[in-house]
Amino acid sequence: MRAHHVAVAAAIMAVLATSACSVGSSVRPPAASVPLRDRLRDGLLTQDRLPHGLKLMTEQIDSTTGAPHTLSTVPLASMPCSQLAVASFMTAHAHPVEDVAVAVEQEHIVGDDYGWFGQGSLDRYAPGRAAAVMAAVRGVARRCTAYTDTLFDGSRTHNTVSVTRADARADDSLVLRVASTFSGDTDPFITETGFVREGDVIIMVQKMVARKPKSGVKTVLSPAVAAYRAATAG
Repeated sequence: MRAHHVAVAAAIMAVLATSACSVGSSVRPPAASVPLRDRLRDGLLTQDRLPHGLKLMTEQIDSTTGAPHTLSTVPLASMPCSQLAVASFMTAHAHPVEDVAVAVEQEHIVGDDYGWFGQGSLDRYAPGRAAAVMAAVRGVARRCTAYTDTLFDGSRTHNTVSVTRADARADDSLVLRVASTFSGDTDPFITETGFVREGDVIIMVQKMVARKPKSGVKTVLSPAVAAYRAATAG
C-alpha cells in the first residue's frame, strides 16, 4: 500500500517539472533598470533564503510570458475540486499574464519521511485581477469543503479542504490545505498551497503530498515573500 501511495506522490511531483527550462545568468542588474518580466523572474526564491535541509532544483526553473502552461476554458471559480491538489491549477484556470516558478526539495529523506517537495511561483495578473483571483480561491475552498476523487488506477480518495491565515503582512494572504485519505486508511496525505498577494502579483508556494509533515508550506512561504520583495524594492 505504501508503494502505491509513493507512486501517487511521484506522479504529482512529476507535474511540477514537466515544462521546466534551464536557468540563465545569475548576474542581476539594478532592479529599476530591469524589464518587468525579468524582475518577476529575479523575484523567485534563492538558495540562501531557504531553511537548512532544503534546496532549489535550479535546473528546473519554469518561466513563461503571455502563454502560461496549458490553459483551461474552465474558470477557477468553477473548476473541479480535484484540481486543488494539482500543481498547475492556478496557471491553468486563473490565467496569469506571466508565471515563473522554481522547484524545491528536501536534500535528505530518511525512513518513512516523505520530505519536503514542492515549488515557489510568482503569477502576475492584469491590474486589479489578482484580488479577484484570491477571492475565487476562497470560493473554491468553500465549495469543495469535502469531495471524493478517483485516481488513474481506479482507487478513490476522500478529501477535505480548509483555509487558514498565512500570517503575512500583505494585501491579502491565505493557506489552502487539502487532506486526502484512501478507503480504510485514516492517516491523510497533505497538500498545502500558500498565497500572498502583493499588488498585481500572487506569490505562491505549494508543498505536495506529505504524510505527517514535519514542516508545512509556511517554511518556504516566508522566504519566498522576502525574495520577491527584495527583487522589486526601489
